Amino acid sequence: MEKTVRLARVLRVLVVITFVCNLIALFLVPGMAAFYVGGGGTGLLEHNSVFGFIRFFATIWHPVIWMLGATGESQDWVVLSLFLLSCGVCTAVILWQGKRVLDTILKGEPFTLHNAQNLKRASVCCFLISTAALLRLIWGLTYYRSIGPLFTYNALFVPVFFMAGLLCLVMSALFHQAAELKEDQDLTI
Repeated sequence: MEKTVRLARVLRVLVVITFVCNLIALFLVPGMAAFYVGGGGTGLLEHNSVFGFIRFFATIWHPVIWMLGATGESQDWVVLSLFLLSCGVCTAVILWQGKRVLDTILKGEPFTLHNAQNLKRASVCCFLISTAALLRLIWGLTYYRSIGPLFTYNALFVPVFFMAGLLCLVMSALFHQAAELKEDQDLTI
């Protein structure tokens, strides 16, 4: 039991660090996607100074203004931004649900109905990521008119996150059943 608690502590620290990094990355997604698709933002960081750094962060969300009216070449970074933002939000929810499950393990009460609900929320987010990847894959196939998008991470995200969602659903059902059995056992005594 002590090994499980130590492992849960380490995992909790890693999950929290990843969650914070995810939130920071979410803030940077729109601008970085625009710079990536546009060939990079070399002009923003030309000067190695505080002003270059401030100018970089001041312009990072500037592309969001143009998202709704995007046409032609700018559609690519809009789709990339929306995909990465939706996946990032879902990933943040999955990490937070994982943190909540680890918290109950650290308390010594892993088999609760709350953990079943947390895992069900995580499964919904996995299915949303899988759906977003499928939509981006279909968009890429029609936009580029080639099979190139089939060889990207989007094509890999579809089955991986779909299976992760199924796994979370199964774990949710197991935690639910274990919580009910524990509750029955507690009432019997």
